[in-house]
Amino acid sequence: MSTREEKLKAFGRLLDVMDDLREKCPWDAKQTNESLRPNTIEECFELCDALIRDDSREICKELGDVLLHVVFYARIGSEKGDFDIADVCNKLCDKLIFRHPHVYGDQTALQHADAGDTDGLVAVRSAADVSLNWEKIKQKEKDGNKTVLGGVPDALPSLIKAYRIQDKARNVGFDWENRQDVWDKVHEEVDELKAELEKGDKERSTREFGDFLFSLINASRLYHINPDNALEHTNRKFIRRFGYVEARAREMGRELKDMTLAEMDRLWDEAKQGES
Repeated sequence: MSTREEKLKAFGRLLDVMDDLREKCPWDAKQTNESLRPNTIEECFELCDALIRDDSREICKELGDVLLHVVFYARIGSEKGDFDIADVCNKLCDKLIFRHPHVYGDQTALQHADAGDTDGLVAVRSAADVSLNWEKIKQKEKDGNKTVLGGVPDALPSLIKAYRIQDKARNVGFDWENRQDVWDKVHEEVDELKAELEKGDKERSTREFGDFLFSLINASRLYHINPDNALEHTNRKFIRRFGYVEARAREMGRELKDMTLAEMDRLWDEAKQGES
């Protein structure tokens, strides 16, 4: 692993390369925040893909791509006279220090105070305590969230947003007392969904389907399962098994559209057995 000096030197090299590209490359010189945004989204998804595959080599590569965008936006900000990379780093450090009083503040008071004794914060004895304090501290910041759910970005994908909404509500005590009780809610929601589906009311069925999904996400959170990761693993499993079915059909000289469901099911079972 690199020394601190080597890490700082590498970051300085990245800043130098960014300066060169911005000044000497026609493509880099014409980029704006708006033009870079779609690429940034793509790079973040590529990083997430590498993370879920736990591919260290790709994670390193994709982290570099995301870091490039951070540096690029900071360079654009510097050109406008708004901020530079030092401002970005310092604001981040200031925020982290402010939100971790058990590390940088009066550690003794926070470690031993009873809940609520230290400006509404709880004594830090676990990661859960840190999360609870985190939400309270964010609302105390000058430019922080003014409401519990105010920090949930509107643009988040719906599944991830639902998880974050529920997690933030949990941090202020709005949650199931016993996680097993969530299953009563899940069954209640699926029954309501079935009833609306049978009536054929698409609008009400859509709302009930949303409620059902929300309750399932609640269950996943209570059992410490990330629903987005779980669904992505299933997506990949389906793609892998369906790819096997498609390949076997070609080997047999058949087209999927000409096969019966029973025939495809047999190939699907072959794919499952091959994974066990």
